[in-house]
Amino acid sequence: MRVDFYQLTRDPVEAVLPLIARNTLAQGQRLLVVSEPDQFDRLSDALWTRLPESFLAHGRADEVHADRQPILLSTTVHPANGARYVALADGVWREEALTFDRAFLLFGDATIVAARAVWRDLGTHADLDRHLWKQDGGKWQEAG
Repeated sequence: MRVDFYQLTRDPVEAVLPLIARNTLAQGQRLLVVSEPDQFDRLSDALWTRLPESFLAHGRADEVHADRQPILLSTTVHPANGARYVALADGVWREEALTFDRAFLLFGDATIVAARAVWRDLGTHADLDRHLWKQDGGKWQEAG
């Protein structure tokens, strides 16, 4: 199991999520995006328009054919689309994420203290691979 922590210092989640989604689909995986509903419209718009060279088809868990969606927006950590990758786009860790093959925790200033606590807690799991990503200029760099 792998958990990638993305510290959002420069770009908002709407700029980062499409990159993660594109890379997930390129690996032949599906993605569950978990967030509060008030963020769904912004995330949906970003998935449609942020990367002009990519078509990131997606839907919402409460809509018809949620099981067919390669990227699914949901308020719960229930992969109706069969996803093995989960992105926690609101910066809130959910223990159910540990049942996936890979999890992405995208956090900013408002959730940094909680993200640090999760980082420390997950460090006690011997079978878990953690990575912390920060922006250096416009590029993502793994933090030592």
